[in-house]
Amino acid sequence: MDQHNCCHSCQGRASKERDIETLRILLAHWIEHNNSHEQGFREWAEKAEKLGNAKVYEMISKAADSLKAASDYLLEAKKYI
Repeated sequence: MDQHNCCHSCQGRASKERDIETLRILLAHWIEHNNSHEQGFREWAEKAEKLGNAKVYEMISKAADSLKAASDYLLEAKKYI
C-alpha cells in the first residue's frame, strides 16, 4: 500500500470514529432533551386536568407518552454503538 492510499484509509477511519462519537453525544442529548420536555408536558397535562379540561389533559399526556417512547428507542439505539 502506498502512502497516498494509507492516508485516505486513516482519514476515513478517523472520520468514522468522529461520527460515532458525535452520534453518542447526540443520542445522550436527545434523550435528556426529550425527558425534560416529557416532564414539562406531564406537569401541564396535570394543570389542564385540574382546570377541568380532560381532553387537553388526554392529548398532552399522549404527547408525553410519545416522547417517552422516542427516548426508549434512542436508549436502545445507544446500546448498539
